[in-house]
Amino acid sequence: MTDTDQTPTDTHAATAHEEFVYVSPEDPRVEPLIRELAAEYDHRYGDLFGEPASAELYRYPAENFLPPIGAFALLMRDGVAVAGGAFKRFDQHTTEFKRIWVSSQQRRQGLAKRVLAELEDESRRRGFTRAYLTTGPRQPEAVRLYLGTGWTPLFDPRGTAEQIGIYGFAKSLTSEDLDAREIQARYDAERAEFLPELQAEAADPAGGAGSAEAADVPNSADVTAAAQAHTDAA
Repeated sequence: MTDTDQTPTDTHAATAHEEFVYVSPEDPRVEPLIRELAAEYDHRYGDLFGEPASAELYRYPAENFLPPIGAFALLMRDGVAVAGGAFKRFDQHTTEFKRIWVSSQQRRQGLAKRVLAELEDESRRRGFTRAYLTTGPRQPEAVRLYLGTGWTPLFDPRGTAEQIGIYGFAKSLTSEDLDAREIQARYDAERAEFLPELQAEAADPAGGAGSAEAADVPNSADVTAAAQAHTDAA
């Protein structure tokens, strides 16, 4: 779901026409993004949170991602969406990033980092001064991306994935230091909502569809290790 390698591996990308376009979440060009995200969420998490993980993609009305309170950006390459992301209003000063995606056929080109930068720039253009996002305990590549692009972790990196549950990050979009007190309080409340399910799953290694033993699912311990390494280096 995220892409951390900035070295292009597709020579066509160097000569293709690329542009960011802002669309409605109901635009047909968004469909590949939603389809791939749904499949990846369900593969990694199953029903770990008490429902199919892909249900999160349909939790918010489309208007939450439309001006003036939101945005939905697609990176188009020769007319085809290859990456994208969105934000909605979190509070008066803060946007919340969602739906960050890179096509499974176009990864390892640094596209997720470009999407993050575009969403940050658009948030600034709209007058917001902070951004917030979350990711789950089975997405270590996402944690590495956010730590590597200046986002501040809102969790204790010394905790295990099961103790942290939902990994939250915030970032100042101005030259001012980050004031994350209000963001921290709302993140803590959201995280506490999901901790019982994560802890119950950790106590039952059989785990069902959401088990970390599922093929190709990253070890959640890698997530905590990535965050701890960032803190140790700070």
